[in-house]
Amino acid sequence: MKKLLLIHTGGTISMSQDETNKVVTNSDNPISNHQDIIKQYADVTEITPFNVPSPHMNIKYVETLKHIIEDANRDENYDGFVITHGTDTLEETAYLLDLTINVSKPITITGAMRSSNEIGSDGLYNFISAIRVASSDNAADMGVMVVFNDEIHTARNVTKTHTSNTNTFQSPNHGPLGVVTKNSVQFHHKPYEHLVLNDINHDLNIPLVKAYMGMNNDVLNFYSEHQVDGIIIEGLGQGNLPPTCLEGLEKCLDKEIPVVLVSRSFNGIVGPIYAYEGGGATLAEKGVVFSNGLNGPKARLKLLVGLSNQLNAKQLKKYFESQL
Repeated sequence: MKKLLLIHTGGTISMSQDETNKVVTNSDNPISNHQDIIKQYADVTEITPFNVPSPHMNIKYVETLKHIIEDANRDENYDGFVITHGTDTLEETAYLLDLTINVSKPITITGAMRSSNEIGSDGLYNFISAIRVASSDNAADMGVMVVFNDEIHTARNVTKTHTSNTNTFQSPNHGPLGVVTKNSVQFHHKPYEHLVLNDINHDLNIPLVKAYMGMNNDVLNFYSEHQVDGIIIEGLGQGNLPPTCLEGLEKCLDKEIPVVLVSRSFNGIVGPIYAYEGGGATLAEKGVVFSNGLNGPKARLKLLVGLSNQLNAKQLKKYFESQL
């Protein structure tokens, strides 16, 4: 039987619904009350380094998780790791760990859309599924995996797509990495290898901006004046911006603030395609970096990691535009 370290961080999976139908936090994690079921699948050690709703998660908390897993991996006491987490920022924690942690043993992360005492609660089922995946002999060298609703997703591709549906986590453009059935864990393919960079500087200020029709210069002017460390812009379509915001964009670029462009569209990849004013081709000429298929929050984390590890402008471009 595999030995797993189970790391609880809070979120709906650890919460309960009260008599007024509000979901509230618990001092004791109800998911841990099912030891008779859990121990059928693995020899486990459970810890709770912190207990926070996922909107309260931040870079420092993720650094704590990173150090816990790295230290435990060096001690070689465990065959894999399972993290329980709130769903609102689950994909960000998963991706930041995936970018910065060099551990070949399975790491899974899961949560719940319904709290522990709601009808149809999915927490225990997802938790057991995550344990099963982390116990699988085929789960090594798969990077950080999100296990939810019988599916296994890569940290890079997965995103929360619905506010309340239990099938919320999907991987647009790619689909799941594998599936969990009643009697097996099956992987469809293996994720590509990517560059792992160790350092995380949680003091970096990298805002995320969403483009819109008629977008003006005010936000970009503000960021140029306050000399932020980088900017992510969720652009229009394949990677375009309204001409009405270009003056502010150029002020940021003139101050050598890295600007990375993703799309606000749900599917697809940005590219320097259109040659009109504000089109992707003209933005690339100005020095805007195009991200290879990431959404805005994940591109923000990737830029944070790249800057934390002192990548220069040329290296950042390669970091984002390749499959690194």
